[in-house]
Amino acid sequence: MADRPVPIVEKRLMDVKLGELGTWIGGRDFTPNGIIASIRRGHDRYYNKYINVKKGGIGGVAMLLAGYIAISYLWEYDHIKHDRWRKYH
Repeated sequence: MADRPVPIVEKRLMDVKLGELGTWIGGRDFTPNGIIASIRRGHDRYYNKYINVKKGGIGGVAMLLAGYIAISYLWEYDHIKHDRWRKYH
């Protein structure tokens, strides 16, 4: 029973080989409910791995904060770039 192969659509992304990627993406659920469910699963995994631990540290919160800072910078990059070339006089 342990030797039975797992169907491609049931594999995790890290277990999918490059040749199987198209079939794996084709088996995903891209409906609004499917997207919400995948976001919820990702949040649950993140929360259980980094936040809801017995001996927690600042790593999970720091990772979330660093991601927020990076995304904020990317959203405002055009404005920051424009300010850099402006002459003040």
